Amino acid sequence: MKECKLILLRHGESEWNRLNLFTGWVDIPLSEKGILEALEAGKKIAEIPIDLIFISSLIRAQMTAMLAMSKHKGGRVPCLLHPNEGRLETWARVYSDHAKEMCIPVIAAWQLNERMYGQLQGVNKKEMTEKFGEEQVRLWRRSFDVAPPQGESLAMTAERAIPYFKEEIVPSLEQGKNVFISAHGNSLRAIIMMLDGLSKEEVVSLELATGEPIVYTFKSGHFSREKR
Repeated sequence: MKECKLILLRHGESEWNRLNLFTGWVDIPLSEKGILEALEAGKKIAEIPIDLIFISSLIRAQMTAMLAMSKHKGGRVPCLLHPNEGRLETWARVYSDHAKEMCIPVIAAWQLNERMYGQLQGVNKKEMTEKFGEEQVRLWRRSFDVAPPQGESLAMTAERAIPYFKEEIVPSLEQGKNVFISAHGNSLRAIIMMLDGLSKEEVVSLELATGEPIVYTFKSGHFSREKR
């Protein structure tokens, strides 16, 4: 089986990261710092050929992917697909074979979205700590199976992110395609938990920096993380 690459990238700092607010599924764009982080991340993966891009449905992950790809050396252009979106899918048809070859398909999937933080969304993290106590907020933020009020736990996030990864992304890797995923701290932690064989105790202490690519080599069904 051909060796290929899997690139995982947590989005750059968002405006609500900057303001220390719980974001979750609220669709907030990157901050100025986040834009710079995405561009720097792009430089780090600029020499890795990319055949397929997966993004979450949230703008901060989508901005990160497109900004990163603006630094790529491959000369191909990301092209966001719109399957099952009616006229948007039909009217976006590309009629030039050469143009198709120069496009990198981009697929958006809600399954790669961040944890949904429920009633914490839009609330300041420091204020929540003052109101409910450091231990309770730590459980909501960092435990594996404790969900915030009306929100998702990391375990619940894993229940959507991991099956999507196995069913929709792994087959492309098995075909020898290099895949780039731009997503979020918790959806990527869930995927890394599976790739690295982490326990639920180990994954809660896993920290992913914004705008810092993680690269795996995939061969014969096995993933190995590269040291970069």
